[in-house]
Amino acid sequence: MQADSFPRWVGDVGGTNARFALQLAPDAELTGIDTLPAADYPSLQDAMARYLAVHSPSVRPRWCAIGIANPIVGDRVQMTNHHWSFSIEAVRQQLGLERFLVINDFTALALSLPSLKPAELRQVGGGAVVEGTPIGLIGAGTGLGVSGLLRVPGSQRLVPVNGEGGHVSLGGATAREDAVIAALRQRYGHASAERALSGPGLVSLYEALCQVDRATVQPLTAAEVSERAVAGSDAHCVEALDMFFALLGSVAGNLALTLGTRGGMYIGGGIVPRLGDRIDKSTFRERFVAKGRFRDYLQAMPTFVVQASTSPALLGALRALDDL
Repeated sequence: MQADSFPRWVGDVGGTNARFALQLAPDAELTGIDTLPAADYPSLQDAMARYLAVHSPSVRPRWCAIGIANPIVGDRVQMTNHHWSFSIEAVRQQLGLERFLVINDFTALALSLPSLKPAELRQVGGGAVVEGTPIGLIGAGTGLGVSGLLRVPGSQRLVPVNGEGGHVSLGGATAREDAVIAALRQRYGHASAERALSGPGLVSLYEALCQVDRATVQPLTAAEVSERAVAGSDAHCVEALDMFFALLGSVAGNLALTLGTRGGMYIGGGIVPRLGDRIDKSTFRERFVAKGRFRDYLQAMPTFVVQASTSPALLGALRALDDL
């Protein structure tokens, strides 16, 4: 850890909110944790400048790392689920930072997983974690994030998986799901997992189910679909949420097979943790293990819901400053 890199500044930037915090000294707890609505600021720079004006008006952070809901493939970043676009180097210079590290938000969340306390995780099925084996991560919010952690052979170092697994093609396991996915394909061209497994995706599932049944579609938000589903007051909302968990189980199971996640599959994002024990009552776990000859292999893998009160991705961004 480089002692002259403090104060450090970390962020977790999504399509809906941007969360920031400061670490004033080595091993110090994060302070100044604040959430800024992305829609209130014309650019990332404006949101970051506002945060500094409130929380650190006289002392400029030296190093900064943010996780952002976007692939990072060069200096220019154009967010997928929001209009913010920026040059990493230009932001660094504008804010007077010595170092500005930008990583995918689920890379940051993956890096936080080893630091989470038992109380910040809730196991949903499966056996025990096998130490030293790959870890998987999936989470639905404004979009669908996917990542993982792989251990470097012969060391304790963990390397995050960088990718855009939320945009894999979505597949159904029932005729009803096939019909809904066909409706999504008709609407979007490509029916990716994110088109169903996200806040907007939950609305799209509801609307597709109404379309398949030729029922009237009401202009509902994701929160309203969830509320009606939990209350049992709208049959199509109930089915949309049930299908959401079923498809999440299928996609998570595919990721588990791909990475061999005997170290556990973790479920983050903003949607599932807010729904409490709804996942336990759903078909998520059954669909997670329903992979034919590899059912027993998956049956042993534990799945965990990340339910930390503070954005874990902030801790992951902090870790990235030393590890990446």
